Amino acid sequence: MRSVITVHSDFDAFWPWSGDHFHTLWKVQGPVEFIRQQPGDSTPVSKVVPNPATVTRLAVLGTAVTPGCADAFNSLREAAIETAHAHEAIARFTERGVLHYAHPTEGYWGQSVAEMGLALTLCGLRRIPQTHHNILTDQRDWDYAPPDGIGRPGARGYTYGDDSRFSSGTLEGKRVRIVGVGNIGSRYAEFARMLGADVAAWDPFASEPCFHRAGARREYHLDRLLCDAEIFAPMVPLTKTTRGIVTRNHIEALPRGCLVVLVTRADICDMPSVRRRVLADELALAADVFDVEPLPLDDPLLGRHNVVHTPHNAGRTKQANELYVAKLVEQFEPL
Repeated sequence: MRSVITVHSDFDAFWPWSGDHFHTLWKVQGPVEFIRQQPGDSTPVSKVVPNPATVTRLAVLGTAVTPGCADAFNSLREAAIETAHAHEAIARFTERGVLHYAHPTEGYWGQSVAEMGLALTLCGLRRIPQTHHNILTDQRDWDYAPPDGIGRPGARGYTYGDDSRFSSGTLEGKRVRIVGVGNIGSRYAEFARMLGADVAAWDPFASEPCFHRAGARREYHLDRLLCDAEIFAPMVPLTKTTRGIVTRNHIEALPRGCLVVLVTRADICDMPSVRRRVLADELALAADVFDVEPLPLDDPLLGRHNVVHTPHNAGRTKQANELYVAKLVEQFEPL
C-alpha cells in the first residue's frame, strides 16, 4: 500500500491548515508521502508524484489533474481530488474503478459559521463592539446617568446602557426566527434554544429530522415566521433557488427593532430593503456578509450604532480547515 498527498500553494491560499492536517491524519495510519508544490507550478499530479503506477491511495489538494493522469495511476484504489476544473479527470478515474471521495455537504464549516452567528447576535444585543470602540477615545459611555439626571422608566440608568430601540439584553426569552435548518441554521437554532430563546424556523428544503435536530418549532409559512421576530437569521446558502428568497415584502414585514443576523450570504435577502430599514433606525444588523464586499470605507452601514460588522471570516477557522480534510479522510478504507 502506498499513500501520497500533494498540496499546491493555490490550495493553501484558501485552506492554509488543511494540507498539513491531512498529512497528520494519514501518518497515524502508516507511511505517507507528502509533496507540496510551489506557486506557479502547473505540473499535473502524474508528473509530480514519482512512480505513480505504484500509488494505491491518493489525495490531490489543488495540484493539476488531467484525464491522462488516470492511466498513470493504474494501481490506484481510492482518491480525493480537491482541484478546480477536474470533473473530466475525476470521471476518468471513476471509469477505471477508482473510488473517489468528495464532500457530501459543506458541514465542515457549519460549526464555525454558527458560532460566529451566535457571537454576532450577542454583540448586536449588547452593543459590545460599539462600546469597546467608543471607550478607547471617549469616556461618555461610562456615564449611565439619564440625559438630564432624572431617572425614567426604560431609560438609561446605572450600568444599563443597552439601546432599547432595538432588540437588546439577553438572548433568553427572545423570539428567534430562522430561515434554514441545514449545517449552520440547525446549530445556531440549537445554541439559541440552549440559552433560552423561543426558536422557530422555516425551510422548504429540509426534512422533519432537521427541525428535530435544531430543536426548533417548524413554521410552514415564511410570512408567519417573520411577524413576531425579535431576532431574524436567514441562514441558507446562496444558490439560484435561494437568491432573494427573503423578499422586500418580507423585510418590510419584520417588526420595528428586530435584529437581523447575516452569516451565510447577504443576497439571500433583498439587501436594498435591509439597508433602507437599518439606515432608518427601524432594524439593527449584525453581519459577516454584505451585498458589496469589501464594504467601501464610506459605506453608510459602517460604524453605525445599530450595526455590528465583521469582514466575511465566519467560516475559515483552523478547526474548519481541519474538518475539511477529516471529512475526506474518514471515507478512505483504514490501512
